[in-house]
Amino acid sequence: MSQESSAPPRLLIVDDEATINFALWDYLVRFGFQVDRARTRSEAEALLAGEPYALAIIDLRLGAAEPRGGISLIRRVRERFPAARIILLTAYGSPEIEAEIADLGSDLLVLSKPQPLARLAEEVVKLLARRASDPCEPAA
Repeated sequence: MSQESSAPPRLLIVDDEATINFALWDYLVRFGFQVDRARTRSEAEALLAGEPYALAIIDLRLGAAEPRGGISLIRRVRERFPAARIILLTAYGSPEIEAEIADLGSDLLVLSKPQPLARLAEEVVKLLARRASDPCEPAA
């Protein structure tokens, strides 16, 4: 077994709200995950240029100037790390949003804000377990 497979999964959190960003980071680090965080799409894209992520938690709205910036970022994650699981957080869910993200992969989970941190961590663990058990998943 390689060192990489024994390392804790790397997660990326992207949320422009500082309190949510910090709370997610703090909670998931306590679970033993390696967690990077960004508050803007450009910060997130800089992080995506580095090591692979097993899962990304992305807010739909990344500030008033980017009401659907999270969707663009999901596409970027898909290009860079096709095996990554994604959780899209939004307080602005709608049938239009659901339709727009439908083609972005079956391993994309949409959760409404606010979410209890325990529920979010539970979903992270489920998605990562599904990733680990998927025999068709390319090795990182």
